[in-house]
Amino acid sequence: MVLGGAAVAVGAVLMVPVAASAQQAPAPATVAKQLFKAWLKNDKVAAGKVATPGAVKSIFAYSFKAPDKFAGCSGNYCRFVHTSVNVPGDLNGLGMVVTGNKVTRVYRSRHASPATVTKYFHQSYVLGDRRRALEVATKVAVDKRFQVAYDPDGVTHFYQGCSKEPKGYSCAYSYEGGAVFMHVRGSKARGYEVASISFIAD
Repeated sequence: MVLGGAAVAVGAVLMVPVAASAQQAPAPATVAKQLFKAWLKNDKVAAGKVATPGAVKSIFAYSFKAPDKFAGCSGNYCRFVHTSVNVPGDLNGLGMVVTGNKVTRVYRSRHASPATVTKYFHQSYVLGDRRRALEVATKVAVDKRFQVAYDPDGVTHFYQGCSKEPKGYSCAYSYEGGAVFMHVRGSKARGYEVASISFIAD
């Protein structure tokens, strides 16, 4: 009987740190919503309590109206999306990476020129960052470009600029053996996105 009582007592003691640890790690959705709320109030002090400086800087640079729907979290990645405004890129709003009790990265839809969008998309491909690419491109374009991973030891890509085509712009990167064309759509008012991708071989 004494041993049984001791075992129960030990079990009770061991359970306390687990509960405390759980309290120290809020759900990603909770942290993301705290940052979103601070941003809506234009409160950088409150935002800094739940996000890194880089994440705070990124969300406060968002150039569109606030997304109107919380789209949930997939693991530690949470999204806020637009349902009434059409913005460039299939990110469609804000994406937040939550690590522990802070947002450590904020992805955001961007308003930019065809050339800037093209270069940003290509750099995202080089970095292997699909979420970053979705800031300025459709999922169709991202899926096609990322079918083959960028090889840092492979051919060098050279930016060739943008030229007008019937429905927008065609912006290209050439490399030994061919080129990739990013077909950019949008407007100065809305901003531009990489809508589709095509390739040619020499």
